[in-house]
Amino acid sequence: MSAPRPLIELDGATVRFGERVALRDVSLVVHAGERIALVGANGSGKTTLLRLLHGQLPDGGRRRLHCDARGRAPRQAMLFQRPFLLRLSVRRNLLVALWLAGVPRHERAERAHAALQRVGLEAEADRPARVLSGGQQQRVALARAWAVRPDVLFLDEPTASLDPHSQRRIEELVLSFAAEGMAVVVSTHGLGQVRRLATRVIHLDEGRLVVDRPTERFFGEPLPPASARFLAAELP
Repeated sequence: MSAPRPLIELDGATVRFGERVALRDVSLVVHAGERIALVGANGSGKTTLLRLLHGQLPDGGRRRLHCDARGRAPRQAMLFQRPFLLRLSVRRNLLVALWLAGVPRHERAERAHAALQRVGLEAEADRPARVLSGGQQQRVALARAWAVRPDVLFLDEPTASLDPHSQRRIEELVLSFAAEGMAVVVSTHGLGQVRRLATRVIHLDEGRLVVDRPTERFFGEPLPPASARFLAAELP
């Protein structure tokens, strides 16, 4: 079998905010179909790394997008802990995203409908998006992301403020997206969520990438001291 196609690569990337170094000399590659969990204490650099991978921060030429055989760069989408929704209906939030993504007008309605069906919100299509519950709003954001058919989906603690039922619903949707070949990179504080979602774990400590391993090796093999301390504190 051929190796998974690389999508996004960082080569020795460093990010500074004033005098503070948020990420220091980080190198990694995101491949098609991977499910990567970013773990670490608050302030370790997880959100900064997500934003850097997504192209929201200056990269100093250290970030590279790998195009496919047709010369197309990987499409990307990102969800935050609290999704940003426009003061429009659920359906129109999706239609605006499809317009911004350059989807032809004659395809937008069908794709928006399919996306809302996918997340179980077709009955809410004409309701104002901002009156929905937190879990429903996050599903709207997932539908909006799925509708533009990204190659990579970035998630910044997407279930941190949700009840257990809503959290599991979001996790099920993310796993179903990944089963279609979408790469997923998620920051999380929940090690149970890491076990359920991830095929690969990256541990960050004070802006440094300390460990980058398959999930079973992260939990089943000896770790560097910083990662061992993190895991010991996080495990019940």
